[in-house]
Amino acid sequence: MSAPLWQQPDWIAQTQLILDSFANLLERELIDRSGSELEQSQRLFEADFVVVSHNTADDPILNYGNQAAFNLWETDAETLLAMPSRKTAEPVHRDERAELMRRVTEDGFIDDYQGIRISAKGKRFRIDQAIVWNLTDESGQPAGQAATFSEWKILAAT
Repeated sequence: MSAPLWQQPDWIAQTQLILDSFANLLERELIDRSGSELEQSQRLFEADFVVVSHNTADDPILNYGNQAAFNLWETDAETLLAMPSRKTAEPVHRDERAELMRRVTEDGFIDDYQGIRISAKGKRFRIDQAIVWNLTDESGQPAGQAATFSEWKILAAT
């Protein structure tokens, strides 16, 4: 049996990238940064709010999700981490999502995003007051984007 995701070196590194980029852009911490990088990785993974990130591919693939994200999207790590981030939104809402990504790329972050998303099992939910920010590595190079939110509402089936 392998170690939990949050204990794996690549996961810990992605956690630090997410936390450092958030602090640099928003001038505050996403979580309590006390303790080791391993403790911070566990703290972010077990947080009661959603955190996801994707890479810099032309069609970005999700490369981080915490337990709240897995629960909300009704999927496991293997499935979520193979998903193009555009597929977290229904096709009808993908233009809205593309506009969001453009704003984040230009401004570094936004802290007022709201939109409709869809779980792996087809459940629709609205997120509110999401923060979306650019990820940059230690040398300042783009490393993807991340999002966090703690407010969502499950929508009635259509």
